[in-house]
Amino acid sequence: MFRRTFWFSTGVAAGVWATTKVNRKLKQLTPESLAATAANKALETGQRLKDRAVGFALDVRDNMAQREAELGEALGIHENPELAARARYAAIENNRSNPKYAENPTYSYNRNEDH
Repeated sequence: MFRRTFWFSTGVAAGVWATTKVNRKLKQLTPESLAATAANKALETGQRLKDRAVGFALDVRDNMAQREAELGEALGIHENPELAARARYAAIENNRSNPKYAENPTYSYNRNEDH
């Protein structure tokens, strides 16, 4: 008799456990639950992508500033900024004094002449 009671209670416990597991899984597979899970995953993925993009942009900005400093040192721009400004001004004035390149292009903008 004790054996029958033991196996009966073991079967009942296994049945309750299995029923609970199945009900939990069914609740997870409802459309509302699936939509909420998908939305949460999308938000997490978006946050990770945003963090990576921000990190990448900061790395690019840091490396750009470092490279500009290296080029400035190599070209001597930071040592005498007036010299660089004078060179820029001279380049602009040379372009204004020689307007043939700006006014008379050697190529036509007419796109129909090739057809």
